[in-house]
Amino acid sequence: MTKNKSVLKWLEEMKALVSPDQVVWIDGSEEQLEELRKMSCDTGEMVKLNQEKLPGCYLHRTHENDVARVEARTFICSREEKDAGPTNNWKDPQEMYELLYSIAKDSYQGKTMYVIPYSMGPVGSPFAKIGYELTDSIYVVLNMAIMTRVGAAVEAVLPEDSDDWVRGLHASCNVDAEKRYICHFPEDNAIISVNSAYGGNVLLGKKCFALRIASFLGKNEGWMAEHMLILGIENPQGEIKYVTAAFPSACGKTNLAMMIPPEGYQAKGYKVWTVGDDIAWMHVGPDGRLWAINPENGFFGVAPGTNMKSNPNALITTQKGTIFTNVVHNLNDNTVWWEGLDKNPPELGVDWKGNPWNGKTADQKGAHPNSRFTAPAKNCPCISDQFDNGAGVPISAIIFGGRRAQTTPLVYQSRDWNNGVFVGSIMASETTAAATGAVGVVRRDPMAMLPFCGYHMGDYFGHWIEMGEKLGEKAPKIFNVNWFRVDDNGKFIWPGFGDNLRVLEWILARCEGKVDAVQTPIGFTPNPEDINLEGLEDFDIETLKTILEVDPGKWAKEAAGIEEFYEKFGDRLPEELKNQLATLKENLK
Repeated sequence: MTKNKSVLKWLEEMKALVSPDQVVWIDGSEEQLEELRKMSCDTGEMVKLNQEKLPGCYLHRTHENDVARVEARTFICSREEKDAGPTNNWKDPQEMYELLYSIAKDSYQGKTMYVIPYSMGPVGSPFAKIGYELTDSIYVVLNMAIMTRVGAAVEAVLPEDSDDWVRGLHASCNVDAEKRYICHFPEDNAIISVNSAYGGNVLLGKKCFALRIASFLGKNEGWMAEHMLILGIENPQGEIKYVTAAFPSACGKTNLAMMIPPEGYQAKGYKVWTVGDDIAWMHVGPDGRLWAINPENGFFGVAPGTNMKSNPNALITTQKGTIFTNVVHNLNDNTVWWEGLDKNPPELGVDWKGNPWNGKTADQKGAHPNSRFTAPAKNCPCISDQFDNGAGVPISAIIFGGRRAQTTPLVYQSRDWNNGVFVGSIMASETTAAATGAVGVVRRDPMAMLPFCGYHMGDYFGHWIEMGEKLGEKAPKIFNVNWFRVDDNGKFIWPGFGDNLRVLEWILARCEGKVDAVQTPIGFTPNPEDINLEGLEDFDIETLKTILEVDPGKWAKEAAGIEEFYEKFGDRLPEELKNQLATLKENLK
């Protein structure tokens, strides 16, 4: 238990508010966690799975009204509305404290308050940050123990007089969707979540702290909290270069984070190492370069579609010490199943709602489309040996990507840092048939941070520009990729998956000044012969040329869309980005 005065004072205030029957401090020991697992199985909160096939694995189901992040119920409660910006929902902080406290009041009666001290980032790292989450849910405790570093070791590194920690209150209440709120108070280092028990809304270290609160801290303290994977690429000489990459959802982020090189590359000795699959905290290191840590300790991945073909490393990662949420319970052998795992759904199953389910005859899906696995990162076969390095890894390139059927080429490099910030700020994907509504509508998601930026996005762009000034000539090069160009029949042209390494190889060659490039109105594209196509079947250099094309007509239409998007940021849009847009238009003439 901590001796930190501000933690203890806050804890007493929260105890008085929610009235728990007892308080349990999470010390991070395996004995305590095992006891909690047993308790959760006794109450039916979790189901213990086949320990021979899935050692240490459990199944959980959430309430049917509580299966995903709810952006409409997520608020940035900055003191002034203008500081939340046009892309966030804002509420007055005093008004929300009153409302949230009235909802949470006495909601722990008859329950235990679990106090979770946790570190985002390796414990003791100069880049790590500490949080305390209070929860009434064992499920939350056990997930936080996978996703973050929890327990006594964390408390040992927080000075007694420090106020540099994030307060998090989670109250399940009645899981009432109409009274569900996920609120962030950036100026107070505080997060409050009520009436949800779904991971993304209640594992407060995840998007709430690691992105929304941390992005605000990063702006004020001179570092960056980004929605990015961190990947190491080892060449046959044993040299490892690291990149970060940001993609909106459904653009292959996890697949890239755990990529398996094509056979020809493997034979030569190429390897790929995962440092992080979702979030990067980046600082200017003592050498003036940009260094990144993964603040998380686990993976919170979407289960459907994960299989031995699409992402074998992710699937292997889930096979021990994992909590599965809202997937099918396979009663044949007490394991789990989901759509896309294999072609053999169980006939004797229980669906995500808890109803009997026969996968051979059912006309409804057994697993929820947003069903999840929470798995320890250490399980991943390609986890980097730098995963726990508190100093982080040096970043050579920053990659942005989206899902565009026509406009954007397979890969292009920005002209300089500010042009790269422009490229990130205009990131977009087109809606697919999988999403509701019209197909092919362009949705902008700057740096994949639209739902996760904890302050005004115009100021966020400005912070990127400031970071570039700090880094100067040592700044990573910035690129954009698009794996999703389609032919006249709507089929993807580029093979994707492990073959994306061919593009990353060109990116690193550009960072090292080893290859030239073609100057286009939008930036630098590869000379087609500089992308290695060796071993690719049904794909030749002529096909490659078609997806490296930059069509001025399509980009003129794109520029009009960018201008319209930029209007929402008003006078908070940095001049540098207005100038970049003007340059693009001029280049297209």
